[in-house]
Amino acid sequence: MNKSELVDSMAADAGISKAAAKKALDCMMGCVEKTLKGGGRVSLVGFGSWSVTRRAARDGRNPQTGKTIRIAAKNVVKFKPGAELKNSVN
Repeated sequence: MNKSELVDSMAADAGISKAAAKKALDCMMGCVEKTLKGGGRVSLVGFGSWSVTRRAARDGRNPQTGKTIRIAAKNVVKFKPGAELKNSVN
């Protein structure tokens, strides 16, 4: 499911316009992004939680040449599904 399909599904399920569903989805995504950028954590009970962790610098290998390269440290977003979501897909 892509973003436009999600907006269509949200609009149909909630009985609202597609424009309102798109605005709600964009707002939710923006709020999650802003919270994560600020170093916070977003937790939706039953669905899951997003957090930011630091990935340390490490050595990697160029698959074409076999040469060792240095991969820089960076922040990565992690998502941990909640129990209800995990149980619903099994």
